[in-house]
Amino acid sequence: MTFMIPDMNPAMAEIALGAGICVVLLADLFISDRWRDLTYLLAMATLAVTAWIAGSIGVDSREITFNGSFIADPLARILKLFALAAVATVFLYSRDYLKQRQVYKGEYYLLGLFALLGIQVMISAYSMLTMYLGLEILSLSLYSLVAFERDNPVAAEAAIKYFVLGAIASGCLLYGISLIYGVTGTLQFAEISEALLQSGPNEVVALVGLAFIIVGIAFKFGAVPFHMWLPDVYHGAPTCMTLFIGTAPKLAAFALAIRVLAEGLGPLAPGWEGMLAVLAVLSLGIGNVVAIVQTNIKRMLAYSTIGHVGFIFLGLLTGSQAGFEAALFYTIVYVLMAAGAFGMVMLLSRKGFEAERLDDFKGLNRRSPWFALIMLLIMVSMIGVPPLAGFYAKWWVLAALIADGHVGLAVTAVVFSVIGAFYYLRVVKLMYFDEPEETEFMDTPFDFRLVLSINGLLILALGIFPDRLIAICTSAFA
Repeated sequence: MTFMIPDMNPAMAEIALGAGICVVLLADLFISDRWRDLTYLLAMATLAVTAWIAGSIGVDSREITFNGSFIADPLARILKLFALAAVATVFLYSRDYLKQRQVYKGEYYLLGLFALLGIQVMISAYSMLTMYLGLEILSLSLYSLVAFERDNPVAAEAAIKYFVLGAIASGCLLYGISLIYGVTGTLQFAEISEALLQSGPNEVVALVGLAFIIVGIAFKFGAVPFHMWLPDVYHGAPTCMTLFIGTAPKLAAFALAIRVLAEGLGPLAPGWEGMLAVLAVLSLGIGNVVAIVQTNIKRMLAYSTIGHVGFIFLGLLTGSQAGFEAALFYTIVYVLMAAGAFGMVMLLSRKGFEAERLDDFKGLNRRSPWFALIMLLIMVSMIGVPPLAGFYAKWWVLAALIADGHVGLAVTAVVFSVIGAFYYLRVVKLMYFDEPEETEFMDTPFDFRLVLSINGLLILALGIFPDRLIAICTSAFA
């Protein structure tokens, strides 16, 4: 038996990121707290180098390596670049927040980079085993990030809940993978699809395995009824950790769904489309209704996330290229909106004070008209009002649903979107029509304010000129 050296070029972005992690880890050992900004700069440099390499791989073709377990294609390239941008934004938003709370440690950036490595492996996975490996790298890093403040009992409790429920979900996913392997005799997506085509879509064991895999996917998205962890983790974790969990990992979850369901289990589409429809309706209903009664903005945004996941599932369940493109567009726009929303929470927070209550946004227009406008853009975009990016995201999903004959699901999505408008508009009302409870000046660095402003204006720009992002999402599935 001869050992063939695999082609490393498709995985150069992951190799560069891994090398960067080693450099940051070693350098951080010799950096005192006084010079901790060097760790931050090294982490950002690692992201820049990785982005430069990722941008040149998988541009026009599909390259498969590591015996069919790893793929570089346009979808992987696009998702990696957006994940890198999201993590860079999170790192920038988090720097001052960590300094104020005296937890400005290199471990935060290292855990973030390890989580990103897991995300990139998931995005390029072309076998069940590689996908599971990336998922566990990401999950273990997120568990540690939630418990990053060791003296915070609320964060520790949230981390334990996340870990226990995440272990159960990972077990379900792994059991589903084992059943699929038992039916097909392979773990590679292309070979699984071919084997299922030969055995037929009604193979009972394959459908049972599919059900367990759907549980794992739904948990990673935070879809109902596997959402129990999400509000507690969003609320209990420090805001900079919540920001991380609510952004880049959603791109990994999208990759998990596309690679496993569309590319691996495509012949079982009649089964998983129905499951996703149920999960989508439940997520839209519970997410938008329960968010109305929340008084903590992080919990409100958690239930808002559940509602948005419902829309992403609506795009996926069509099983069509148009639906996948719409779901990708929605996921990218949601990550942008979530980054801005949690960035606003961090803007209003300061040492010894967390702006977690909705009432903390009272009178924001009098304190800072500009950032009140930025929050207005974010909230209105989440509702889906033109001419903001959230409108096109929802409109494209609805158009794909109607084109596929799912008119009832489209109407249901519109109804729950109208219901969800209430809690977003409540934030707008507090900012513009209530007296401020806080009068202290928001002392944040210039780079934080600049990027947060760009974040909000991008939501407007992508709504007015959506063509470029639409073309990017279309090219991912070309």
